[in-house]
Amino acid sequence: MKENSELLLDLNPSSGTPIYRQLIEQMRRMIVSGQLEAGSVVLSVRRLAKRLEINPMTISKAYSLLEIEGLLEHQRGKSMVVASAWKKAWKLEKRLQMLEPTLQDTVTQACQLNISNQQLIEKFQKLLGEDK
Repeated sequence: MKENSELLLDLNPSSGTPIYRQLIEQMRRMIVSGQLEAGSVVLSVRRLAKRLEINPMTISKAYSLLEIEGLLEHQRGKSMVVASAWKKAWKLEKRLQMLEPTLQDTVTQACQLNISNQQLIEKFQKLLGEDK
C-alpha cells in the first residue's frame, strides 16, 4: 500500500483549538468524505510531524484518538491505515452532527447581526450555488 503524502492539512497554531484537535477534526472530515479511502496508509507519525513541523507526540495523540473512534487502525508491524469498518458507524446523521457547532455559531452571529432566518437561508443557498 502506498503512503498518502498528499494530506491537505491546514493547522493554525494561533487558534484556540489545540493542534491535535485540529488534526483529528480535519482527518475525520477527509475520511468520512472519502478523500482518504479505507485501506489508505497515512503518513507515519515521524514523517507527518516533520512535514508539519510539530511535536511527534501531537501526531501520536491524534492518531490514537482516531483509532479509538474506529477511523484508523494499526496493522501489526505496519503503518496506520484508514479503517475499513468506519462507514457502518458514520451514517449521515453523525456526519451532520459534525457541522452542528459551526452552524450554531453561524445562527448566533446572524441573530447578533439582526439577519433574518430567510436572509440567512438565501445567503446559504447562494453560497451553495442554489439561488433561485
